[in-house]
Amino acid sequence: MANHQPSRRRFLAGLGGAGTAALLSGCVTSTSSAKSSSKGAVTLQSNLSAPQAKTAMEDLVAAYGKKGSGRASLNTVAAETFRTQLPTYLTSANPPDVLTWYPGSVADAYARKNLLLDLDEVWSSSPDLKKYSKALNSLCTSSAGKKVFVPATYYWWGMFYRKSNFAKWGVTELPKSWDDFLGLCEKLKSKGVAPIGLGAGGNTPWVASAWFDYLDIRINGAQYHRELLAGKHRLDDPEVRKVFDRWQEALPYFDPNGVALPFQDATTALLGGKTGMMLIGTFFADAAPKSALDDIDFFRFPVVDAKIPLAEEAPVDGYFASARTGRTDQVHDLMSYLATAEAQEIYIKGSSGTVLPCNPDAQDAGTALVKKGRAHIAAAAEITQFFNRDSSDALQPTADTALTKFLAKPKEIGGILTDWQRDAQKIWNA
Repeated sequence: MANHQPSRRRFLAGLGGAGTAALLSGCVTSTSSAKSSSKGAVTLQSNLSAPQAKTAMEDLVAAYGKKGSGRASLNTVAAETFRTQLPTYLTSANPPDVLTWYPGSVADAYARKNLLLDLDEVWSSSPDLKKYSKALNSLCTSSAGKKVFVPATYYWWGMFYRKSNFAKWGVTELPKSWDDFLGLCEKLKSKGVAPIGLGAGGNTPWVASAWFDYLDIRINGAQYHRELLAGKHRLDDPEVRKVFDRWQEALPYFDPNGVALPFQDATTALLGGKTGMMLIGTFFADAAPKSALDDIDFFRFPVVDAKIPLAEEAPVDGYFASARTGRTDQVHDLMSYLATAEAQEIYIKGSSGTVLPCNPDAQDAGTALVKKGRAHIAAAAEITQFFNRDSSDALQPTADTALTKFLAKPKEIGGILTDWQRDAQKIWNA
């Protein structure tokens, strides 16, 4: 389904990380006649399994318990296990009450199956949520007018590198154009460094989708990209082929181990100077030692066509709840707390601090990196989320398969795109 994105002004006026601003199609189970006050702690299923993020969630749950209005029991699941098991969690007879995940079309896919709890009462009664931007309101609302999500943080993607390594390799100017970028790659390669890390191996093949996203929004624009992911264009169209033509220009500079290492190991390689830079979201910093954070910086994914308005990926994270919960009242109380500035500041303090709060009253970490990240997002003409967030979790495996094949056999791109279109069409038609 196509999503309409906020303009830059609307984005800035409404805490810009909101991303997609469409009203989402779908329905959600109403709780007006199914109020529950079952005893016991609310179960919170979390995919935030990186050490710092997990600690931050533990801090958050502990702080909620101290408030005395309710209790939550945290269950942290490895991120990729969570991703594959989420449909099972939501359809089980005894699902977790609250789950970390994404708003937008991803949440809508579950809402359309009546698996998500109606959160209208939370949004209407919470003084904090009343302050949230129109863009975030839209991102969390179904076309039936029901709220299905409470957003907490957002972050950005960029080309990340270690400042001390770039200094050591004599990099004094960051690239702005695609040609500049290829020039930097050539320079790093001459130093004996694999210029580009990837991290699409193991159970994180989805990381490669960032390259597809960015090249498409740089070459064809954000609107085309959103329409493409909604099935309004074909994946074997000439416009998509242009994306892979450009990508092939950069392939000689990728780490040969890029499709063997998951992003956590690719992060280690980046910090250790085995690779020069990596297109990744700030979540990667949760897998990095805190001592390295001050040495991490990024630059904008290079401009390919100066006529195309700048778009950036700025995904939103937060929470939805199971429609089958037996603790509706308690879930509402926890959701209200998770929307507060206090809760979001606790999470930011406990984690790597590289995310930005959705609550307009909450303070971010205030580091130079975060300030630069805010400015980076604010300068964008349009905002996208990420491949699966702008399409669906169901479509992501088709991208994983196609892009992994492309990285292994780039000359076979014609057949790969034909197969991708066939596989994606099955998802769009479902």
